Formats: sequence, structure tokens, C-alpha cells
Amino acid sequence: MASAGRPIFNRFTLGAVTLTVLLAAVVMAVSALRAAEAGPAAPDQVDPLPVAVQTVRFEDGTGIETRFPALVSARRESALGFEAGGRIADIAFDVGDRVEAGAVLASLDTRTLEAQLASARSQIAAADARAELASVTLNRQRQLVEQGHVSPQRLDEAGAEARSAQAQAEAARAEAQSLQVRIDLSRIEAPFAGVVTRRFSDEGAIASPGAPVLQLVEDGALELRAGLPQRDARALEPGEAYIAEIDGLEVEVTFRAGTGVIDSRRRSVTAVFDVDSAPGARSGEVARLVLPTRLEDRGFWAPITALSEGRRGLWSVYALVRENGYFILEPRAVEIIHTEGQRVFLSGAVEDGAQILSTGVTRVAPGQIVRPAGEG
Repeated sequence: MASAGRPIFNRFTLGAVTLTVLLAAVVMAVSALRAAEAGPAAPDQVDPLPVAVQTVRFEDGTGIETRFPALVSARRESALGFEAGGRIADIAFDVGDRVEAGAVLASLDTRTLEAQLASARSQIAAADARAELASVTLNRQRQLVEQGHVSPQRLDEAGAEARSAQAQAEAARAEAQSLQVRIDLSRIEAPFAGVVTRRFSDEGAIASPGAPVLQLVEDGALELRAGLPQRDARALEPGEAYIAEIDGLEVEVTFRAGTGVIDSRRRSVTAVFDVDSAPGARSGEVARLVLPTRLEDRGFWAPITALSEGRRGLWSVYALVRENGYFILEPRAVEIIHTEGQRVFLSGAVEDGAQILSTGVTRVAPGQIVRPAGEG
């Protein structure tokens, strides 16, 4: 009987499974039909993303700041050496030492010159004695001529001897003065107050005439040198104050003069500015000169965070477009006219008065439903 009942059980099981599959198919079909009739989710069922926006305001030209590379330098900088050669006896200062104007920085061995000076002074004394004797002799000969004891010829000879002795005394003084000058020039004195930035020689070395021994840089007065286009250089006014960025700080500089000559390599004119007050600025430091100029293109300002990079290197911004009572994001191609700090001057397919996304472009997508931040 067990073998006779098994076919009945299999037919029953197969029928039940078939019925279950048919019911599931009917349910899925009904659900799909209802979803098709209902259509896509309504906008009021979506929570718009709050975004920061900016209103576009077009301008027919705008004032901008153009930055030019510049170099801070000392107003005076000298490589100091001896006029005459000789053995270096002393160098009183080292690199980094600050010196006052007139300070003796280095000196040569002057023992030979001092000995020659002593000899010259002895010769001066001897020449003065001879000149004095010749003068006394001349006076006596003049009296004897008046008394008729000697001829006028003798008076003339005495006068010549007196003049010769006086000339020899003056020559001895000139020689002594020359030696004194050479001794004075055997010392290097600071022509201005500053800082020793380099030392080329040490004591005991033989210095050649004119060879640098120390380099002195004036630290009390700085200047700014910038290469500018001829048009911008021509617009500068002597004595006018301008702004420069030095070590991240804005300082005031005063235009002193321009060369007026265009550099053949850089195609620029060098302009020189006095740095009035820049604590911490050092000679050789790189700076930027900030000059106000006028941009005549029509466009609008936007933060640099509003830019989104598109295809082929093009830039775009997201405009908020109202649709069915909501805002959706729509990319608009723009062109960068000028970049200034954290903002850009743009032109492109954006209407005046339109709202654009000002930041957060990486977390949105075209067509996304949004709302301006602060609106419910």
C-alpha cells in the first residue's frame, strides 16, 4: 500500500508548490502595477540638502591688486679692502658683528711706514734748521749790502739759498704727510653703520691692493627692488606710499625712483622703494609688491571654493535653478579672468542676480535638490 500511495503524495506536493509560485507572481505584478501608477517619489518626500550660496553681481570692470616679485636689499653694501697691499696685522670684527660708522675694522702692519715717517720728521727738523739759518744769513747780507761791505751778487746768492732751504723743508713735510696718509689708509674704517656679513682674510695674510677683506651691509636702511612692466612703472609717483608683502606681513614702502630703462632680458623696468618700517625684514628676503590696477572686463567675483573642475580643464559653478517649487543644481561653464587670494573674477553663462553654490562643490551632483542654508 505504501508503494501505491507515493504517486498521490508527489502530485499533491507539486500542485501546492505551483500554486505558491503563481500567488507570488500575482503579488509582484500587482505591486509593480501600483508603483507604476504612483510614479517617481514626489519632491515633498525628499529632504533638500542645505547649501551655502552667493548672489551673482556683475561689474563692468573692477579694481584688482597685482602682485610683482621683489627683493629686499640693503641700501648700501660694500666689500671693503686696503688701498695699498701689505701684511694684515689685525681684523677686529667677525661675521655677524654690528659696527658703528668710523670703527676700525682691520689694519695692516705699518712698522716700516712708521719708521719712514720718523725719518721724514727728522728730515723736516734738519730742513727747518737749514731754512732758518739761510733766512738769518739773508738778513745779514741785506744789511751788509746796505752798508756797502758786500756786493749785491752776494745778496742774491743768499736769497737763493734761503729759498732752496725753505723748499727742502716743505718737501720734507710733504713726504711726512704722504707717509702719514699711507699709514691712515692701512686701516679699514666702517663707512657706515652695519653688519659684517663676510670675512675674506685672516691675520697674517698678505692683502693685495683693493682686494676685499670684509663685507659690510647696512642694516638700518632697507629698500625694495621690483621689476615692473613699463606701463605700471610709469604710473608710480615719487614719494607715494605703496604696500608690499614681506614674510607674510603687509608693510608700507615709499617709491623713490625708477631706472626708466627696460631690461633686455626681463623686459621690465626696475623700481626702487624705501622700506619705512619692517620689523624682522632682512636683506636678501623675497617679497611681493602690491599695486592697485583696473580690470576692464565684465564679470563677477566669487570665492575660489565655488569652482568645480569640468571636462577638458574647463571650470564651472553650480547655479540654483528653481523647478517645481524646489532648487536643483545646474552646472554653468565659466572663465577665470583674474585670481586674487581666495577669490576669483569670473565670466560665463550665469545670469546677474542668480544664486550659485559658494562652497562644498565636492559633496553635490548635478540635478540634486538643495535649498539655501538658513531657509526652511
